[in-house]
Amino acid sequence: MAIVNNFIENMKKFFNFTIVVLFFILLGFFVNEKNIFQKESLGFNKISISGPGRYIFFGDIKVKVEIVDTVESRALGLSGRAELKDGNGMLFVFDDVGKYNFWMKNMNFPIDIVWLGEDERVIYIKENALPESYPSTFGGDEYSKYVLEVPSFFAQKNNIKIGDKIEFLK
Repeated sequence: MAIVNNFIENMKKFFNFTIVVLFFILLGFFVNEKNIFQKESLGFNKISISGPGRYIFFGDIKVKVEIVDTVESRALGLSGRAELKDGNGMLFVFDDVGKYNFWMKNMNFPIDIVWLGEDERVIYIKENALPESYPSTFGGDEYSKYVLEVPSFFAQKNNIKIGDKIEFLK
């Protein structure tokens, strides 16, 4: 009888230990899932970012961006579209750091254009670029890796300035 009682006692300890281990495993999964929805600065070179549905942040200001990272998609940009809704933007991702000038060819609405360095900081802003400005081009004197197009007056309305850092939500 003592052997049976000892066996039952050992099984209870094993069962309790197993429950505790499973609890921590499940807690780990929950914490990882929760982190997917938190803001993190990840760096665009560290993850794959092709396609729509990504977000960038200027502090607490969230912008849903369409990523354009091919020669063809960068050449087309927002040309021919009817509008760009508030809270949305187009992020141009270049293979190399360089001086990238933009024009308003075939644009139907004004935009703000924000150049970002490789460190994901704002280095130049062209506010309210008008469609009728074509064939003039816009661009800063510094080298950039990314360029963000957003609705006109976005920078002014959200107090975006040179030196501000963006964050990327994965």
